[in-house]
Amino acid sequence: MRYLIGDLQGCCSALERLLQRIDFSASRDHVAILGDLVNRGPESLATLRRLRGLGASASCLLGNHDLSLLASAHGVRRLARGDTIGEILDAPDREAWIEWLRERRLAIAHPDGWLLVHAGVPPQWDAAMTLALAGEVEARLRSDDLADFLAEMYGNEPPLWNDALTGHARLRFIVNALTRMRFVAPDGSIDLKASGPPDAAPPGYVPWFAAHGRKTHGVPIAFGHWSALGLIDRPDLLALDTGCVWGGRLTAARVDGGRREIIQVECEQVRKPG
Repeated sequence: MRYLIGDLQGCCSALERLLQRIDFSASRDHVAILGDLVNRGPESLATLRRLRGLGASASCLLGNHDLSLLASAHGVRRLARGDTIGEILDAPDREAWIEWLRERRLAIAHPDGWLLVHAGVPPQWDAAMTLALAGEVEARLRSDDLADFLAEMYGNEPPLWNDALTGHARLRFIVNALTRMRFVAPDGSIDLKASGPPDAAPPGYVPWFAAHGRKTHGVPIAFGHWSALGLIDRPDLLALDTGCVWGGRLTAARVDGGRREIIQVECEQVRKPG
C-alpha cells in the first residue's frame, strides 16, 4: 500500500501514531512525505532518524524548512526565533544528516500518477518541466558549490518565470515555486508573502492550483506547505498540510491502485501562531 503524508515539521510522535494507524510495514508499504520534515516541532532529529530508518520504503521531499536547515549548516543563515533544528546542528553525526538531506528530491513522479511537490507548480510549467527544473536544483544541492548556491537561494526575485532565466535567478525561482509559493497573479507571477487562506489572497491573485490555463491542469498533484488551506481531497488535487505542529492533524492519503482513503491522527499543539 502506498501513502502520501503531509508536513511533519519535527513531530515524530505524531508520525509514529500515524504509521501505527495505517499499520505500516516497511516490507509491504511505502510512504512519501511532502516536505518540511523538520523545524518548529520538538523532535526534528528523531524525525530524521525515523525517516532514514525506513530506507527504501519512504521517499522524502525537501520543503522550505529543510532547505533552511541546509543553509544554517553551511553558515549562510542564522537560526531564527522558534527554530528547533539546533539539535541536528549540534549532533555528533550532523554531517551524515546533512548529506542525507542533500540527496532528497524537490519533485517526484509517483507510481500512481501523482506529481508530488512541497508547495506548488507555476502555471507555466507542465509535469515534465517541473521534474526537469527540480532536477537542476537537486544537482546543485549535491554539487561541490552547495554553499555558494545556498548563499544566493534566499530572496523573492524574480517573481515571474522566464525560460531565459539563468544562474542564481533561475535556481532561486525554482526553489521559491516548489517550496514557498501559494498564490499567483494572472500573468503567473508568484506571491511569496501571503500565507493565509484563499479568501485572504492579495488583490488579483488566486491559489496556484486555480490559475487559468495552468499547464498541469488534469495532472493529479499532491502538496503540503499551506496549513491555512487545510485538507483538499479531489481526484486531481491533494493538499495534505493539516497543521500538525499547530495542534491540527497529521494526514496520510492512501493512493495506490486508484484507491483514495484519508487517514488522520490528532496532534498536540507544540507551536502557537505569532
